[in-house]
Amino acid sequence: MQSDIEIARVARKKPVLEVGAVLGIPPEELAPYGHDKAKIGPGFIRSLGERPDGRLILVTAINPTPAGEGKTTTTVGLVDGLNRIGRRAVVCIREPSLGPSFGMKGGAAGGGHAQVIPMEEINLHFTGDFHAITSAHNLLAAMIDNHVYWGNALDIDVRRITWRRAMDMNDRSLRQMVGALGGVANGFPRECGFDITVASEVMAILCLAEDFDDLERRLGSIIVAYRRDKTPVFARDLKADGAMAVLLKDAMQPNLVQTLENNPAFVHGGPFANIAHGCNSVIATKTALKLADYVVTEAGFGADLGAEKFFDIKCRKAGLTPSAAVIVATVRALKMNGGVKKEDLGREDVGALTRGCANLGRHIANVRRFGVPVVVAINHFTSDTKAEIAAVKDYASRHGVDAILCRHWAEGGAGIEELAQRVAEMADGGQADFRPLYPDDMPLMEKIETVASKIYHAGEVTADKAVRDQLKAWEEQGYGGLPVCMAKTQYSFSTDPNLRGAPEGHVVHVREVRLAAGAGFVVAITGEIMTMPGLPSSPSAERIFLNQDGHIEGLF
Repeated sequence: MQSDIEIARVARKKPVLEVGAVLGIPPEELAPYGHDKAKIGPGFIRSLGERPDGRLILVTAINPTPAGEGKTTTTVGLVDGLNRIGRRAVVCIREPSLGPSFGMKGGAAGGGHAQVIPMEEINLHFTGDFHAITSAHNLLAAMIDNHVYWGNALDIDVRRITWRRAMDMNDRSLRQMVGALGGVANGFPRECGFDITVASEVMAILCLAEDFDDLERRLGSIIVAYRRDKTPVFARDLKADGAMAVLLKDAMQPNLVQTLENNPAFVHGGPFANIAHGCNSVIATKTALKLADYVVTEAGFGADLGAEKFFDIKCRKAGLTPSAAVIVATVRALKMNGGVKKEDLGREDVGALTRGCANLGRHIANVRRFGVPVVVAINHFTSDTKAEIAAVKDYASRHGVDAILCRHWAEGGAGIEELAQRVAEMADGGQADFRPLYPDDMPLMEKIETVASKIYHAGEVTADKAVRDQLKAWEEQGYGGLPVCMAKTQYSFSTDPNLRGAPEGHVVHVREVRLAAGAGFVVAITGEIMTMPGLPSSPSAERIFLNQDGHIEGLF
């Protein structure tokens, strides 16, 4: 059996200018990065303003398990399937982070015969967007310390500098540290630390900005520190916003690549879903909607995180209206949610599967709460039995939705045509009545409680007085209308990653809140979530190398 990277390596790629031509993008409006990837020029994007929008389709999933769900694979496969049945469709997904690529999760370009290519480059440096975001983030950090060093005219309280540094790699040793050691020439020693680039507010800003002017405005609105009188210091106070925007000039332009079946794919932006809002860029999504009849996008991790943030943050702020949603599930993952150990997943166990379907049922109900019609995609594994597949279909039917078996990993677009047909019918049927979970004017703590109770089915939300006071202070400063971005484990509806299925009545403790004033949301950090992950005991990096032909091996 060929690996993902072997399948991608032998793919027959079209020149990227031909891929753009399918969408009506003139060659002069594309900036090629080699022969198979390009950036779309801002002038062309501006020219699309009066065109009608296509249908927006979200692909989400059940809570992830080590057994795998294949959400990105299904997203890519669905676009291939839609094009096979004669629908003009484009895929919009996030760029992978180097941290997971060299850690445990692997890349994010799909898999099997449902991938975006060039797979190796997408999963590594790609067009340099993440490097630009990291540089812009760290330029701001350097300018903060430099301002303090040269007299601190803004009266920054060095104990209340909130802007950390960033790098696109998992490195637990950088989470908390002391910087500027070594004497007077190196500045004022203070406690600091690093976040992974995909958790940076600069990443969120790039993915939510409508255009270059909006990008610069949002960058200037980043709160980096507080003065001794506790008033905020913004990036624009340091005159950093202009230079940061310059570093992001090219990164703001969406990246165009293709699927294995040569269908157009936009891969742009990449905030994590458990510690950020988990969606590809607004500018890529809106551009795709002007160029295609159907745009299929994904949200990170399970629907409790990714879909909720897609609806409550991205769609709310960008004025997007989704027409349909797909929830991806696998028999293996449902059995794990029903209590089966990973080593026993190859054996048929309809009882455990049925118990685990409670997780699927919770996600179905949650997506419906937003007024979006739903279909379930069963991502097929060869170990699945007829009885197990029938049990998932029966469970979904009893919950009023279709569950369709999909073989796109093995067969590409041909293996997912049935789902493509059903999705097109749903999107065209006008069944969607999209509505966010909570209104803008709801108090911030109530927004957090609403997500916890209605989406996670928590029995209680706890937070220290300092957290509640901070939320009230932000409301008094005019930030009360922002949505909330929950930082929570992706493995469970609760904050305990080991509590699978569909738990109820659990406690969600908010241990910290952060104001992302530039991005336009308030982050509520729960449980043991870290904004700088660590590598596992045996990281994927140990198995990635160049073979004797100069080809990369080990990426997945």
